[in-house]
Amino acid sequence: MTEEALLELSGYLSERLEGKIDSASLSYGELTLNIAIDQIVPVLTFLRDDVQCQFVNFTDLSGVDYPGRAKRFDVVYQLLSPRHNLRIRIRLVTDEDTPVPSITGVFAGALWFEREAYDMYGILFSGHPDLRRILTDYGFEGHPLRKDFPLTGFVEVRYDDQVKRVVYEPVELRQEFRNFDFLSPWEATDYVLPGDEKAKTN
Repeated sequence: MTEEALLELSGYLSERLEGKIDSASLSYGELTLNIAIDQIVPVLTFLRDDVQCQFVNFTDLSGVDYPGRAKRFDVVYQLLSPRHNLRIRIRLVTDEDTPVPSITGVFAGALWFEREAYDMYGILFSGHPDLRRILTDYGFEGHPLRKDFPLTGFVEVRYDDQVKRVVYEPVELRQEFRNFDFLSPWEATDYVLPGDEKAKTN
């Protein structure tokens, strides 16, 4: 039922948004629209307002980094239509210097999502009312979710109760030693797990 409805929606959108959608595909039970960067605001406005769509719930905005590409970032938007019980994914590509038009005028809830994409990936959004970091510390340099972000050589900021001030310290990657086994096949058990009696035979 859902796949049939999504295929019908795909045909409808291809007709109504002719020239604004580069491609459409159906995978993992969701319809994905690939669009040009300058079409994001009109496409999302149509998806929100059209009576056959009514994608009024903005669910998520995320970035994906492909450092080997000239346009290294995908920006992915997830929408939900409670009226039709359908989800849709809209994807566009951009580089480090080309800003994506902000959709805060279409979905006010996108404000913090765009700030997070800027903070974590360095994706720029034009027309955003307050584009600044949201998760990293004051004065932080770089964008931590980029695949070429180094793991050492940075400082972290914290408030120290003993000295009653903010202190800067080198970043430490802490990994505690763990030695446990809760009947997990990922721990490479030496004994036969329940249900695997036939699998491990001498």
